Amino acid sequence: MRMSSPDNGMMIDFAVQGMSCSACAARIEKSVGKMEGVHEAAVSFPLRTAWVQFSPEQVSPGQIAERVSQLGFTASLSDHGDSGLRKEHAILRLRLIGSLLLTLPLLLTMIHHLPILAPLAAYIPSWLTLPWLQLALATVLQFVIGMPFYFGAYYALRQKSANMDVLVAVGTTAAYLYSHYIVFQHDLFGASTFGAEMPALYFETSAVVITAVLLGKYIEASASLKANLNTAGYVTLQSQTAMVERAGQITKLRTEFVRAGDTVIVEPGELVPVDGTVISGESSVDEALLTGESTPVAKREGDNIWAGTRNVDVRLRIWTMAAGHDTLLSRIGELVRQAQRSKSSIQRNVDAAAGWFVPLMLLLAALTFLLWILVLDPGNWSRAFVSSIAVMLAACPCALGLAAPISLVLASGRLAKQGIVAKEAGALERLALIDTVIFDKTGTLTEGKPRVSALQPLKGSRSSALRLAAAAESASSHPLAAAIRQEAAKTGLVIPMPDSQVYTPGGGVVAVVKKQQVGVGNAGFAKERGWLVSEEGEKFAKSKEAAGETVLFIAINDECVAMIALIDSVKSDARSVVSDLRSLGVSILLATGDREAPARAAAKAAGITEVHASMLPEAKQSLVERLKKRGKRVAMAGDGWNDAPALASSDVGIAMGNGTEAALTAGHLSLLNSRLLAIPGAIRISRLTLRNVRQNLAFAFLYNVVIIPFAALGMLKPWMAGTAMALSSVSVVGNALRLGGQIKREERRRR
Repeated sequence: MRMSSPDNGMMIDFAVQGMSCSACAARIEKSVGKMEGVHEAAVSFPLRTAWVQFSPEQVSPGQIAERVSQLGFTASLSDHGDSGLRKEHAILRLRLIGSLLLTLPLLLTMIHHLPILAPLAAYIPSWLTLPWLQLALATVLQFVIGMPFYFGAYYALRQKSANMDVLVAVGTTAAYLYSHYIVFQHDLFGASTFGAEMPALYFETSAVVITAVLLGKYIEASASLKANLNTAGYVTLQSQTAMVERAGQITKLRTEFVRAGDTVIVEPGELVPVDGTVISGESSVDEALLTGESTPVAKREGDNIWAGTRNVDVRLRIWTMAAGHDTLLSRIGELVRQAQRSKSSIQRNVDAAAGWFVPLMLLLAALTFLLWILVLDPGNWSRAFVSSIAVMLAACPCALGLAAPISLVLASGRLAKQGIVAKEAGALERLALIDTVIFDKTGTLTEGKPRVSALQPLKGSRSSALRLAAAAESASSHPLAAAIRQEAAKTGLVIPMPDSQVYTPGGGVVAVVKKQQVGVGNAGFAKERGWLVSEEGEKFAKSKEAAGETVLFIAINDECVAMIALIDSVKSDARSVVSDLRSLGVSILLATGDREAPARAAAKAAGITEVHASMLPEAKQSLVERLKKRGKRVAMAGDGWNDAPALASSDVGIAMGNGTEAALTAGHLSLLNSRLLAIPGAIRISRLTLRNVRQNLAFAFLYNVVIIPFAALGMLKPWMAGTAMALSSVSVVGNALRLGGQIKREERRRR
């Protein structure tokens, strides 16, 4: 069990064993969600995991586990999904082996009824085909190995619901009891031989169906384990201990006990255990497993470093900013689990369909019985009974329930390994349909590392203006503010602490520094506040903007005293990314708070023709809404600093942040490495995923549409129908796993 403390109460996730299909997960969600004190419940059938958000003063984890147990499932609070899934996988393997061993002797009776295999009968010991032995083996198989199906069916029916267990339990029990009746009706219990002249028994039907279903469930569990392995990769990056230097002594501590401000020592080859800043040492750090960036990144004094990355060259001393559950790595892991517990619209629709599928199939089986007994073969109770059993055993809600979740979990896991974190399952589904992408400029289309190219004092000295501007921007995380502070640090200026600061997203800042009102902002911000700008300042701004640079105004008491120009290079891969997106049928726009001239210069370098400049955050949001009203499917790519409204309003918000907090809190997708190439790559993967899900759904639907009429018309024996049902689930799982290979080929193509 994992426990966390979101804003709304507590959150736990734990393993749930005993689910047979997505209808079981829906039943748990509904029942637990109705408990007093539970705010939200989500259950994943493929991952065998439940997430519950609750108020601890109203309900306890133990009470939640008890409610799950009352539904007929096992809630393992001591485990989380992957360990619980491994346990279920091991139990299924044992049940499958036992079922196979008991089924093989039962299949031998079929030899007498198949002319092509009749010559083999002479080589089979006669005692293996004795009716009493067949009855004994079938009884053990039906009521020992198959007992979990009965429990699942009982609890489902008690909740006025139905799942796959109901179909399996009813169908196999009917076949078993019918054969049981034949044994005693024809006095076969004491028979010493079993030949073709004897009446047909259907013990092998129930046996084959149980074995086939267990085989299908075992393969499903194996596929779920594989998918879970992709999404659980961040857990393996978390170092459990850290070497902490306190008062000159180096002590090994668990990462949970490391405090902000501690100095941590990381030797070459070791995983970095904390988020922090390098205070000594210069080394290459491998961030591939965290952000998907394949090339090691040089880290030196003053650079940020993240838990889960690996130190390559020399010892590093790190000043700790966050440790344990507060690290970027832990937050990414939580986002991945958040995506797992969410559901796409396809999944919600399939879950709704699964709710009525089983009752409908039971009704269809009853109608089949009546059709045969009254119309097709009046009075032939045996034929009617066998055909209705075949209908029940052919119906497969499991294939429908598995069609979407395994593919989505697999895709989100592969994306996470590339540094693309989907925070909800629906984001992947919507991304596949995107036809318009809006790029922000600074930090998205550009490198996000602007530098001061010129500072023009209009009144007073250059150093005085720069010092006041750096003080006003001291708390801002915007890249332009960071560039101003960096320029002041290079000049060796001592930056005073401001008394107050008021930020306007997309505009600027006004602060009180040494009893003076200091403002730093763009032209719109300056005009809105009525700052007095000299003719010299206006000329400077026009000339620098014409060259594609960004200009900020520095004012003291509403009088502009200096102009500062900054330059930020367009990313080297921007033009190829724009071309790649166009090849996918996607339109590209640039929307920025910058002035027209630098915006158009950046757009021209990237190959973008439609530009929207001088846009405040609200204007970007309005642009997104206008495009959506015109029927466009819009993705917004921004750096997370001031694009939050547009990111939230778009169909898919893509936050670019190079591992920053802003990237994790904004948008529906977070790109941890800020590589533009990740955007067309993610769109391709999402389209592959959606196509795979649609293939699965089409197969599951067509299977049921085609196979059930054959079963109803008596063209399939019950054991054939049951085997086909299990194989349909296996086929859907196999196609979902094929998606992994397709994504890998797409990754290799992009390299």
